[in-house]
Amino acid sequence: MKIDASNKYYKQLNKEIKHVQTRDITVKNVLGQRYIGTGVKDKKLTLYGTPGNGMGAYLDHTDIEVFGNVQDAVGDTMNEGDIIVHGKAGDTLGYAMRGGRIYVQGDAGYRVGIHMKAYKNKQPEIVIGGCVGSFLGEYQAGGTILVLGIGAQDTMPIGNYCGTGMHGGDMYIRSAFKPDFLPPQVSIELCDSKDMAKIQPMIDRFCTYFDVKEDILRDKPYYHIFPNADNPYKSLYTTY
Repeated sequence: MKIDASNKYYKQLNKEIKHVQTRDITVKNVLGQRYIGTGVKDKKLTLYGTPGNGMGAYLDHTDIEVFGNVQDAVGDTMNEGDIIVHGKAGDTLGYAMRGGRIYVQGDAGYRVGIHMKAYKNKQPEIVIGGCVGSFLGEYQAGGTILVLGIGAQDTMPIGNYCGTGMHGGDMYIRSAFKPDFLPPQVSIELCDSKDMAKIQPMIDRFCTYFDVKEDILRDKPYYHIFPNADNPYKSLYTTY
């Protein structure tokens, strides 16, 4: 099923998407329409253009692939499904997401993965191909964030206040420089073979989605950021 989003108000477009009976839906000429895919179940959306804020919010067993950039709050509180972005992303990507996967080919904005959480088999993941802004993983309670830093030659691929309030989950950063400006409640270590084995499937998926040669991702070390044992928040949340 194909839908032309030209000059359509976001409510009209989203209503059409939800009422289509087939699983596969292609939407062309997307330009700023908000909440595409919000609350949609059991569909595969292929979008061409620039979706507006809140794309994929509360997503449940639906996949969204975007050929273009996305704006803020993509995957907000999403439950299940894959979001693949062939471009860049705005702020608060994956806010409070509790399941599913988000893969972005380019850079992302501020507060990526904040309040991200996990429970039992719900283990969300975010992979950013480029760089991210400040407050990455703020108050992260679960799941995995991987920043590959492609294009960051002599600069740090993450911004300030990374991991502020973090009390669960893991972050992995590919960087020529060890981040040395982290808050006291997190620890950082150079990735060992066990760490690399954990993130290898994520690297493989990224390379497959965006036709990237894995060799270019082996020229810099990877660092593992995680909450330390003294974190006062850990006992207040369920993060397994």
